[in-house]
Amino acid sequence: MFFRESETIELKEIVNADIKKEIIALANSQGGMLYVGVSDDGEVIGVDDVDATIQQISNMVRDAIKPDVTMFVHYEMVEQDGGHIVAVNIQRGTNRPYYLAQKGLRPEGVYVRQGTSSVPATDMAIRQMIKETDGDSFEEMRSLEQSLTFEAAEKEFRIRKSDFEIQQMKTLKILNADGIFTNLGLLLSEQCKHTIKVAVFEGAEQSIFKDRREFTGSLIQQLNDVYTYIDMHNQTHASFDKLLRIDRRDYPEMAVREALLNMLIHRDYAFRASALISIFADRMEFISVGGLVSGIALDDIMAGLSVCRNQNLANIFYRLQLVEAYGTGMRKIMNAYVKENRKPFIENTSNAFKVVLPNINNGSVMEGTVLGYEDWIVELARSNGSVTRVDVERKLGVSASTASRLLRYMTEEGQLLKQGKARNIRYTLP
Repeated sequence: MFFRESETIELKEIVNADIKKEIIALANSQGGMLYVGVSDDGEVIGVDDVDATIQQISNMVRDAIKPDVTMFVHYEMVEQDGGHIVAVNIQRGTNRPYYLAQKGLRPEGVYVRQGTSSVPATDMAIRQMIKETDGDSFEEMRSLEQSLTFEAAEKEFRIRKSDFEIQQMKTLKILNADGIFTNLGLLLSEQCKHTIKVAVFEGAEQSIFKDRREFTGSLIQQLNDVYTYIDMHNQTHASFDKLLRIDRRDYPEMAVREALLNMLIHRDYAFRASALISIFADRMEFISVGGLVSGIALDDIMAGLSVCRNQNLANIFYRLQLVEAYGTGMRKIMNAYVKENRKPFIENTSNAFKVVLPNINNGSVMEGTVLGYEDWIVELARSNGSVTRVDVERKLGVSASTASRLLRYMTEEGQLLKQGKARNIRYTLP
């Protein structure tokens, strides 16, 4: 037998630490053979004790490589040129990427074959292997970061009198069956890479900042911190009915809570862009990355259909009593405004989902029409070429009379041109 290194053949004169990365590289690539007792130039040196050599390699594979790759590694003794060599047959593994336990799912721990060498895999290659193995579900993919802490999650589970031990973490899919943290675990850890940015503006435009913050850490910590911050800006205004004082907050607390939970649960975490919350004088906007799940329309969501992008995260929020039932969030938001003239409205694009809550105490009202909605109608007319009263009703969630007053006001102000008669009336940009 003639020995020469190639993309699928690796030669080692003796057992050393490099054997671990060679086995990892072959298991992550196309598989191959590792021959121990053969020099780099193909000369057979042999090993003194075949059984001891096999045992030494087997222990290294079992103890130093994750996930378990032992079922894809087989050993045999080969006699060649009067010497004994150990032939290690490594198959392409089904639970790639394999990595050095001490290094983790990072380039310094994951190796692939490149020509006759075993080299660190790129971040992109690691993510691709994870996707091929774990599927498209972001939550259930193995996290590239495995040094995770869960102080905020543990505290929240403790408050809810719920266990947060290893077995519970596996049940909740924070850990997979091999004890490896998933991306869901990353989201709930202090090492979470995703953030929420909140900005408070002067007036109804994004021109003058009053304050802005970025919230980091575990999603549970972000949820609590962001709600506290919003609540601080959710002012209370008093009115009087004779001697009776009536207090009303700018935004119904139920609507704020559900909009925030919706933003976290339905966000597409495959994107690294921050979720955004903007607080204006007349409205509050919640923008989450990722539109609706494919095949689901906005009408389906409003009717109560729940197709959750992050089902495992939703299950955890359900266990923590943060959500009561699936598919009720949007209805709760709308119900919070049932007695108000101004209604929440929702905008969905292929890459974003926006919930807009009107400030029910905002005084910018003219003949029952909310000022500040003009920009939305102008944009709608620009996108569609024209706009009708029914379009405005659906877009803004307002009554027919309110939509008519708003369109009449914008026409009188020269922002829109009225065309057609009766049921064929449409409004275009001048």
